Parts: sequence; structure tokens; C-alpha cells
Amino acid sequence: MRNKRKVPLILIVLAFFLQIFTAIPAQAADDFSINAEAAFAIDANSGKIFYNQNGDTPLEIASVTKMMTAYLVLDAVRQQRTTWEAQVPISEFAAQNSVDPELSNVPLSQDRTYSVKELYDALIIESGNAAATALAEFLAGSEHAFVDQMRQLVANWGITDATIVNASGLNNYFLGDIRYPGSGEDDENMMSARSVAIIARHLITDFPEYLETSKVPAAQFDAASESPVEMRNSNLMLPDMPYTKEGVDGLKTGTTEKAGACFAGTIERDGRRIITVVLNATNQETDAGARFTETSRLMDYCFDNWHQQTIDFANYPLSDTTELPVVDGKEEQVSLENNGEVPVWVRQDMDINQVTVETQLDQTLLSNGELIAPVRKGEKLGTTSVRLNQDDLGYLDPNEAPSANVVTSQAVEKANIFLITWRKFLGLFQ
Repeated sequence: MRNKRKVPLILIVLAFFLQIFTAIPAQAADDFSINAEAAFAIDANSGKIFYNQNGDTPLEIASVTKMMTAYLVLDAVRQQRTTWEAQVPISEFAAQNSVDPELSNVPLSQDRTYSVKELYDALIIESGNAAATALAEFLAGSEHAFVDQMRQLVANWGITDATIVNASGLNNYFLGDIRYPGSGEDDENMMSARSVAIIARHLITDFPEYLETSKVPAAQFDAASESPVEMRNSNLMLPDMPYTKEGVDGLKTGTTEKAGACFAGTIERDGRRIITVVLNATNQETDAGARFTETSRLMDYCFDNWHQQTIDFANYPLSDTTELPVVDGKEEQVSLENNGEVPVWVRQDMDINQVTVETQLDQTLLSNGELIAPVRKGEKLGTTSVRLNQDDLGYLDPNEAPSANVVTSQAVEKANIFLITWRKFLGLFQ
């Protein structure tokens, strides 16, 4: 990521008036688009996808990469493989990289060490590339080994479209001869906007404390030294920033020549948290904060167009069998029903009455498709999921789609020995 400069007051004023005079009313859900190569938005809690614009095409992600690096740092601390106070030595490469005027960094010296916490803060707030390298080398022994951990991390989350070659998100040009084995001289980290959303969701779900750092507009690096360095967050949607938006507290920006201006953002409003991804904002040349302008529009679109409604599954029939045979029961059949009221995300132009339901019985609870008496009332035997016919966006994890339990509608006691014997006798003649 390129070096950041302090934001001039005139830019703040101009951005304020730009937002006032170019405010766009809420667009209809069916004609909305984002000025970016890719955009994606989800509900952080449920994983419901609210928007997908070219979100499955792998693209360069620049310093958005550092969300993965931060996750592995936080996990190492949680697993007690290191501590926040642990001292990190600085390699020759990290030291040289830290003073490259083309890159975002805090200066690091080989003559001393820095705490994990200091470098972690620099990683997130200043988007320090050398800080990412130093942490990777410290935690894994080398940046190459750390990249292997990053690759395994995303594979564990089901991400298959990622190309990861370093811990910072820089173009390999800046790594020279120490680039990851087998990677090209001009390679960069790549993945789809969907995959970025998956990473962002895991990060703030598993480590919500990340947001306590990502929401900091400015801080000092190496504050106790004789020459502390002022760090400025590149997320200009934070408080007192040119594109400030109430409720925004993360996540990570990224910029390279190949990736363009990227931003994975998150906002919480009225108890709802949304995660957005904008990759390569296409009007960057005319709007220096294009990624933030587009992110703001995308966030407003989600809040304005999506809401939850409750579906009572008792009003919907099962899509499969509605009763099951009961072996040795007083009654030979038991009826099934859906049980439960479930919140469903609905876009304002969708008809909640046009749905498709799908019932899945848990065959491990059955014996050759039958129940064995006695059977309890309300015994869970599977689930029925619902999908709005007009909603083709789905969920990050299909298993998180709204569903209700399939249960037995009444109890069935075990038949007495005489009835069981009589049924078996009759069975001999059938």
C-alpha cells in the first residue's frame, strides 16, 4: 500500500460539501450498482448475502490481505504461542522495507526489538508492510512459512479461489529475491470479493477485539521512544475523517497499482452489523475517496432494502413425506410437522409468500426409514429450509439458510405383546 499523508483541512471540507450536494436517494433494489470491479455485502450475523457484483471473480486485494495476518496474530496470542509483550527482532529485509518511501510503513530498526502489540497496531492502523513481514517471520520462522499458514487458514474456511504469496499484500516486485518460491516477479495476493467477506466475517466473529484497533483514527507508534511516529488510519470513514459514517469501525483498506483502491468495511447500526467489500473502485481518478463513497452507498443500500420478516413454518407443508411408519407402535404411523418461527431476510421488492421449502430427514435417527416405538411428541427428525423464489443470492454458508425443525406431531406408545404378535401373525399371510 502506498504511503499515506495527513488529510488537509480543505479536503475534509470539500468532501463534506461533496456528500451534501451529490447525495443520491435510495435506489430501487433492481437497478442498483457499485462503481467498482467487484462489490459484495453480507449480514455479519447470519451470513446472508445482500449484494453480489462480480463477487466470485478473483482479483488483487492489496493490503486487505492484512486481515488474514491479523487473524493469525490474534490466534497465536489466544493459543498462547506468543504474548502481546513478546519482543520481535527485525530482519534486514523488514528494516529496509520499512523505510521505502513508496510504501505505507512505520520505520523499524535492526538495532532493537518491538513488541507484538506495537507491530500489530502498526499493521492495522498504519497498514505497515514491514510490520506484517516482521510479525510473519517471528510467528512462523519465515514469511514463506507464514504464507503456508495463511493458505491453510483460508482452505479451512472453504476458500478455493485465493492466491496468497506474502503477508502484506504488496506486489512481489517489492520483495525481490525473497518472494515466495514458485511465485512470479509481478504476482500479488488475489481472491474474490466473496472470499474477502468470508475472511472478514471470521475475523470479527472469532476476534471482535480486532475492531477496537481498526476503529482508531490515529495513534503513535513507539510512543515511549524519543522519536514516536504518528500513525494515521487509511479508513477515511472513521470519526473526524473526510468520509466519516456513523457506525463504521473497520475493517481494512488496500491499494496497489494492480488492485486499485479496495476496502473491506463494516458498520453497525441499530444492532445490525453489515460487512461490505469493494475491490478496485473504478472512479478513483475523479474521486480520491471513491472506495469510501461506494462503500457508503452499498451500506445504505443494504439498510434501506433488506429487512427481516418472521415466517411461521407451521403454515408450510413438508416437501417430502408427511408421515413415517412406526415399528411396534400402538399406531402404525406418526405424522410429521414443521415447528418454529424463523426470521427471514427479505428485500423490499421480494414477495415473502413465494417460497420454496425443502425437507431433509436425518436418516441416522431412522431404521430403514422407520421409527421404533415408543416415539415422543415433538421428537426432532430433521429440518425444513426455506428460500424466497426471487432471492438467488443465498448465504455464505448454505447451512445457515433459515430452517425449522421437523418433529413428530404426537406421541406413539409401544404396543403390547399381544398386538405385536397378532401383527406378525397377519404378516405371514401378506
